[in-house]
Amino acid sequence: MTPMAAPVFAPPASRLSWSGLALAMLGAIGFSGKAIIVKLAYRHGVDAVTLLMWRMLLALPFFLALAWWAGRGKPALTRRDWRDLAVLGFTGYYLASFLDFAGLAYISASLERLILYLNPTLVLLLSVVFFHHRLQGRQVLAMAVSYAGVVAVFAHELSFEGRNTALGAALVFGSAISYAIYLALSGKVVQRLGALRLTGLASSVACALCIAQFAVLRPLSAAWVSEPVMWLSLLNSTACTVAPVLMVMLAIARIGAPLSSQVGMVGPMSTLLMGVFILGEPMNGWIAVGTTLVLGGVFMVGLRR
Repeated sequence: MTPMAAPVFAPPASRLSWSGLALAMLGAIGFSGKAIIVKLAYRHGVDAVTLLMWRMLLALPFFLALAWWAGRGKPALTRRDWRDLAVLGFTGYYLASFLDFAGLAYISASLERLILYLNPTLVLLLSVVFFHHRLQGRQVLAMAVSYAGVVAVFAHELSFEGRNTALGAALVFGSAISYAIYLALSGKVVQRLGALRLTGLASSVACALCIAQFAVLRPLSAAWVSEPVMWLSLLNSTACTVAPVLMVMLAIARIGAPLSSQVGMVGPMSTLLMGVFILGEPMNGWIAVGTTLVLGGVFMVGLRR
């Protein structure tokens, strides 16, 4: 889950631009590290439900603090606000996270990050279906390039892993769709509540859902995991969840959302490199070509006329 619902800030003086670029880059790398940590934790025999519960349980105090800090002096939440928060927390942070964690059990971290990076194209398609947006020829070409890149990497993994790759890719693609729905629905809520308050509250809702899911599906004894899993979960909840949220939001405040999004394209590359050097995942021409196509297509989608 990569919070992208951002407030509209005008970038301040250029003296802050370098700090904004650094924050955007570090935030993107932090989000990308989540897949690496999940893959490492799976080596210790933990499942997606338990791993996600620990990640969200450890992150919950930070998100509650963020919601409180961002809501100081603001009007109390209405019934409509709570309804919208429930929907956004479910789609954007709970369901998207669960499907992502489940999919990572079957596919490489590199393919996972490429599929998630299709998110802007999915938001564009949702706007066509539900908001009667008219596609431009450039946008159609951009989406074709992006999906060709994912298909290239997917076909390469499919030849080695078979059905598991198809299942994992489908789960992660479902995660991308869920988060795209969140982005498509969150615009007006961001205007009412602000990006930081929305992120804190919706993430807290998702944390509660993940903890409740564990309580329903697993016995309490399943919460006792090995020490490496606990340390990895702590790292995941802080360095790959809470810290990137704050860094990206601060980056947007300094350099604006469009530039922050472009800098965020370092994410798939960082996942690819961490997958090679930390997880021992293969690096070959198919992955390089697929990554280039996905990044190029997403960049074309984000270009303004």
